[in-house]
Amino acid sequence: MKKKVVFVGLSGGVDSAVSAALLKKEGYEVVGVFIKTWHPDFLACNEEDELHDSMRVAAFLDIPFLAFDFENVYKKQVADYMISEYRMGKTPNPDVMCNKEVKFGVFLKKAISMGADFVATGHYASNENLKNFPTFALGDKRTGDRHGSLNSSNFHLVKGMDPAKDQSYFLWTLKQEQLKKILFPVGHMKKTEVRRLAKKFHLPVAEKKDSQGICFLGAIDLKEFLKHYIKEKKGKVLNEKGEEIGFHNGAVFNTLGERHGFTITKKSPNDGAYYVVGKDMKKNILVVRTGDRHNSLNSSNSFLTLQDTNWISEIPELNKSYTCQIRYHGEFLLCKVNCQTPSVGQVIFEKPVMVASGQSCVIYDKDICLGGGVVVH
Repeated sequence: MKKKVVFVGLSGGVDSAVSAALLKKEGYEVVGVFIKTWHPDFLACNEEDELHDSMRVAAFLDIPFLAFDFENVYKKQVADYMISEYRMGKTPNPDVMCNKEVKFGVFLKKAISMGADFVATGHYASNENLKNFPTFALGDKRTGDRHGSLNSSNFHLVKGMDPAKDQSYFLWTLKQEQLKKILFPVGHMKKTEVRRLAKKFHLPVAEKKDSQGICFLGAIDLKEFLKHYIKEKKGKVLNEKGEEIGFHNGAVFNTLGERHGFTITKKSPNDGAYYVVGKDMKKNILVVRTGDRHNSLNSSNSFLTLQDTNWISEIPELNKSYTCQIRYHGEFLLCKVNCQTPSVGQVIFEKPVMVASGQSCVIYDKDICLGGGVVVH
């Protein structure tokens, strides 16, 4: 029988390199692919280094190597989207859009058009279907209660085994037709195991440090990045009584819950840290308070509305309890979900929360990621 062909997104890091090695070991015909994206002129770019490391991995594994140029897609669908959302006072998640539009958008489509059966990445998440379980994941002993109401007729996006590395939060936009074509070879492992395998396989990037920051752009100061596209505008910082107690350089650069990016000029010795609890974009005003950072000025902060919802394997039941994350690696919050229409839903929390418009809210049934949506106020 003909070997299944997998195009593996090689980023130059250890996770994607181990993914490619595991797939080759399992008998797949593996093709390494480096994805070229957009970088602004003012930002130091290490793309050439990452490309070189990806080529070294492909050469070491003796697999074909390709480079796909998706600069225009990344610029329009990720970078421009992020800048536009911030201009409106929202807090978008560019990593979610990068996965949706680039890695599992144009990359997946191009790979399939070139004859691939699957694409694979080094994400820490699992794509599980009991009728078609990836052979390299058969050692995964996570069964039973942790899977919630697992329906074996569908593909399920499941949290990565390593809670410190789980990336399912960034993958809530995936659909069934995509999951059928996606493999996550390291999702059932902890990072320490991935590092051990990298050394065992003698991969040339085995000792390389993990990348940080925004998808493809790296560890950048987001506010400094935005200031190249959005002009600073000095504004007032008010307390909850409406008293002016400081200033800022643009409400657009701040998000709810943040305690940096503004200056308090009237502060008593007993005051604790101040947090942003409200924004007036028209008047360019921030409202701050000390104490509980989880309570915003929104009186209805025990629930929130989601738009552009996507439910991966099943629609949440109205009266069932779930957990959700409103930010990456944030606390898992108890909630219920009311799906009002196919694209709009409401999340009801047991306790008040503070979340900015534009953020992703991702819903979980135990360890299964059901999907999510974008927060609107």
